[in-house]
Amino acid sequence: MNLKKYAQGLLLLLAVTLGGCATPAKDGAAIDASRAEVVAIIDQVNGHWQRSTPAQQWAFWHVAAYQTGNMAAYQVTHNEAYRRYAEAWAEHNQWMGARSPDQSRWQHSYGETDDHVLFGDWQICFQTYTDLYKLAPDPRKIARAREVMEYEMSTARDDYWWWSDGLYMVMPVMTKLYGVTGDRRYLEKLHQYFEYANRIMYDPVEHLYYRDAKYVYPAHASVNGKKDFWSRGDGWVFAALARVLDELPADDPHRAEYVARFKDMAQALKRAQQPEGYWTRSLLDPQHAPGPETSGTAFFTYGYLWGINHGVLARDEYLPVVRKGWHYLSKVALQPDGRVGYVQPIGDRAIPGQVVDQDSTADFGVGAFLLASAELVRLLDQE
Repeated sequence: MNLKKYAQGLLLLLAVTLGGCATPAKDGAAIDASRAEVVAIIDQVNGHWQRSTPAQQWAFWHVAAYQTGNMAAYQVTHNEAYRRYAEAWAEHNQWMGARSPDQSRWQHSYGETDDHVLFGDWQICFQTYTDLYKLAPDPRKIARAREVMEYEMSTARDDYWWWSDGLYMVMPVMTKLYGVTGDRRYLEKLHQYFEYANRIMYDPVEHLYYRDAKYVYPAHASVNGKKDFWSRGDGWVFAALARVLDELPADDPHRAEYVARFKDMAQALKRAQQPEGYWTRSLLDPQHAPGPETSGTAFFTYGYLWGINHGVLARDEYLPVVRKGWHYLSKVALQPDGRVGYVQPIGDRAIPGQVVDQDSTADFGVGAFLLASAELVRLLDQE
């Protein structure tokens, strides 16, 4: 027997059991935590991450996903250390993603080289660059973002977002750049590319997204023969919709469509939440890869909080989902030293037998945790 894993399992069971015995929040109250307590958790988590991780990292998706959470944390705490950390990262990357200057070589397929400029995993950094631009406008900060995205929009292709992660990577880029340029093409292409993604990944029966076309049922199924929707994959989409709606103009002709999709996903995800507050890695088959997973759970909790805060989701219906999700995040995922545990490593699916435990952490998981925490602060500010 692996005594370490056995002990960790007992600790998780104890945390969940104690959580079930905790005094419930009073009727109408958001959560059993104050604003100061949630901000302290943000500072604990982000302080730990920034002390142990230099800002000088590349601009690829997983680091940039952390930075979206870091900026959300800055927006509710106004902690200048968080902004400076983001600025240092942006300067290190020269406010660019993939750096090829030769447009004839730019590619949009998967790739980690500087020629893969049109691949969305190299474009998520533009979200943070644009947020930093809004704090202190300087055309240099968004020059590369505009060059890349406006070139992309000039092409006839619509198949740029072929994996669910890509919706989080780039959908908010479009609304953010529209906000600072006023160029309606950003919103028009946003919808065009989203329609393509829906055609290849969206299940209109379950109201969930497959990670990409390889995982569409019945060509692919879980170990128990069920549809296999990857938690983090749907977390990317649910959070992306919230972030898009947050900055999409009220008069956008497609706004009602995005809202309807967000609300349909909210219903489907609510049914998949486990009693302990987390979501398993395969949403409709918990036994495919059982146990808690933090990145999907944090993205879902963030999405529900955003929906409640903006009147898109009914508070009475979804606040219990948030309470359970936050309890898991703050009492089980959060470790005493500020690490965020139970984050499934980089991948593209739920993997049976893969170990995900309190020592499993990653930058994008920290970013998702910070997103949820910051949105909870906004909920508490409304109390």
